[in-house]
Amino acid sequence: MGGDGQLMSTIELKDVEFTYPDGRVALRGVDLTVGEGERVAVLGPNGSGKTTLALHLNGILRASAGSLVIAGMELNDTSLAEIRRRVGLVFQDPNDQLFMPTVGEDVAFGPANLGLTGADLDERVATALENVDAADLAERPPHHLSGGEKRRASLATVLAMRPEILVFDEPTTGLDPAARRDLITRLLTLEMTQLIVTHDLSLALEMCLRSVIVNEGVVVADGKTRDLLSDPVLLARNRLELPYGLTL
Repeated sequence: MGGDGQLMSTIELKDVEFTYPDGRVALRGVDLTVGEGERVAVLGPNGSGKTTLALHLNGILRASAGSLVIAGMELNDTSLAEIRRRVGLVFQDPNDQLFMPTVGEDVAFGPANLGLTGADLDERVATALENVDAADLAERPPHHLSGGEKRRASLATVLAMRPEILVFDEPTTGLDPAARRDLITRLLTLEMTQLIVTHDLSLALEMCLRSVIVNEGVVVADGKTRDLLSDPVLLARNRLELPYGLTL
């Protein structure tokens, strides 16, 4: 907490712009601040810039203009490695994070690259798997897992790095209702700053007190999730729609 009782910022973007090599402008002067321990949803239609924004938070993409301060450090060539250690990014497709012969080896990959070995590495892997109820998956080949199992395994690979900030890109995509419920339960137990990029408005409502709406590379709304989702004109303008039967 800050001295005035306000949450300290763990993510602060100012006037961030990004243009892809083909000339497509994906972010146009984005301003966004996320406080320590907040869980914030980033909502928007396909092609709005949500994923591009997420990929900036650990430097996979680098802004064409503007500044990013992550965990108190301005993102630049000097701070990049440390920011990537502190920010865990869980991709939309778990197959982008699972590439070793077994789940246990996947979970060990990141910490091993930090220099952990022996009992310390084994403990780090075991703890990460236990945190997502996946200890039984350690010896399994990733390509033999179900969608929900892959999602838990990919989350374990990130948790093994012990990040301060978690960024999720469409975490419920492809999950059946039971696996979706299990994932939500897991995420709600994680006491760290979380940014959840999603078009799943019921997920945002359940998990995040605050949401921002991104469209055409701009933050067009930022407020309490329930308030934003209660505004049918705002939702329609940004090509968002509440699931059938969801009442606010």
